[in-house]
Amino acid sequence: MNGTNEMKLTFSARSENESFARVAVAAFISQLDPTMEELSDLKTVVSEAVTNAIIHGYDSDASGMVTIEAVITGDTVKIVIKDDGNGIEDLDLARQPLYTSKPELERSGMGFTIMENFMDGFDVSSEPGKGTSIAMTKRIESKKALFN
Repeated sequence: MNGTNEMKLTFSARSENESFARVAVAAFISQLDPTMEELSDLKTVVSEAVTNAIIHGYDSDASGMVTIEAVITGDTVKIVIKDDGNGIEDLDLARQPLYTSKPELERSGMGFTIMENFMDGFDVSSEPGKGTSIAMTKRIESKKALFN
């Protein structure tokens, strides 16, 4: 595939939209013919990021909006998931494995760790009261390349 292909999706911060977001991104990425493992990894990180935006960014307030932007350039996909919610007070602490600001919801505190480990590139930026943006990149080893 030559050139760049882009998509942008904005939806209400409702938990039932998490699966919609996951499927929409998977459908967009499918043009790269990813392996099942790559597709599963991408769906997992989208689920984690969207769930974080809904639960932590907006405290499950469905009036907030979550935006996903995905860009395919060559064999690499970049996914950015943003919210305009609460933001993160201490980003270093939030990135620690097993840390959660919502222990009452039985959250595992592994979201950022999972995203970082499943992707080739991972960056999170946040400002208290203004929201959070998570940018992730992954190079796709097309199944077509595996059989040539």
